[in-house]
Formats: sequence, C-alpha cells, structure tokens
Amino acid sequence: MRLIAATLIAATALATPLIAQQMPGSKDKAAITGGAYTVDANHTLVKWEVNHFGFSPLWGLFGQVTGTMQLDPTNPAASKVDVTIPVSKMVTGVPGFTAHLLRDGKDGGKPDFFGSAPADARFVSTSVMVDASGEAAKVSGNLTLNGVTKPVTLDVDFYGAGKAPAQMGGKENVGFEAEATIKRSDFGLGYAVPLVSDEVELTIAAAFQK
Repeated sequence: MRLIAATLIAATALATPLIAQQMPGSKDKAAITGGAYTVDANHTLVKWEVNHFGFSPLWGLFGQVTGTMQLDPTNPAASKVDVTIPVSKMVTGVPGFTAHLLRDGKDGGKPDFFGSAPADARFVSTSVMVDASGEAAKVSGNLTLNGVTKPVTLDVDFYGAGKAPAQMGGKENVGFEAEATIKRSDFGLGYAVPLVSDEVELTIAAAFQK
C-alpha cells in the first residue's frame, strides 16, 4: 500500500505542472492591444511553393524576417505593416536546389533566379480591409522582390494574441496566418516557365511582439 501511495503522489507531482500550464495565446480579439509591434524573427516564416513539371509541388522557406507593425484594434484600417525578408537566407532542405536558386549566371550573364548576392525583399502595406467578423482581412501593399516592385494583396487570418509567460520575456504577442499568390515572371524570375509554374503560392506565419 505504501508503494502504491508513493507512486500516486509522485505521478500527481509530475502531472501538476503540466495541468497548470495553459496556452498563453488565444483567439480572443479582446487580447489584442494597440501600439507598435516588431516582428518576432524566431517565429515568423514565409513558405513559397511552385508546381514542378506537373509532377510534384516544390517549396522553400524564407526566415529571419524583420520589420514593424502599427496596430489599432479600434480602427484596424489604420494599421500598417513594413517587413523585410532576407532572400539570401532562403532554405529548401536540398543543398543543390538552394545553390541553383542563389547561383550567379554563367560568364557574367543573368542568373536563372536570384544570384549569389540577392537584395532583401520588402513588403509595405498600403491598405487594410477587415471583414465583419474582425478575424480576417485583406492587406494590400507593395512587394519589392529581385529589384522589382509590384502590388500584392495578402489574405490574412488572425491566429491568436496574449501575453507570453514571464520566463519567455512577458511580452505581448499577436500572430497571423496569411496567403497570397504572385507570378514570379512579374519580378524577373521567369526561368523555366511554364514547366515550373509561374504562379507562386505564399503561406506566411507572422508573429509580432510589443
């Protein structure tokens, strides 16, 4: 009996911290506070995906994103976003493929894609239109990629907000998921179109802290 009791006490002690832990973020829009936010670079990613010869999807990731967001929950249309994406930090998980994307052109010619010293990409919002639920928005802006600037509209969904635990800095956080489709040929990146799709699907996990 003593052994059983000791086992139950130990199990309870181990389980209690887990039971006490709760997600600090939630879908409650009331948790969103206004003000100036910065990108949480450790938890923000941009995934791109193309159709490769009709055989399979092919994708990669941009990370180490930086930037700012001005957020006003009482007047969402006044919100603004300005983010910079270091193209040179792109990863695909396949070294040879990544090397091709960042390879200079032969004999000083135009590279197939970005070249070895690509300029950072940047998105600057120009308008924010929030739907009636207050949980989805269309964020329009100008995307500069490969030295070309074009208008792009993001379909954005509110993911969650709240305050991080003290051991994680205690900062206020807000996060979103976003999607968009662009044509790479619009940005001078039309190599192998149409065998590799011109359309590029973007999926963004965006985290901000205040």
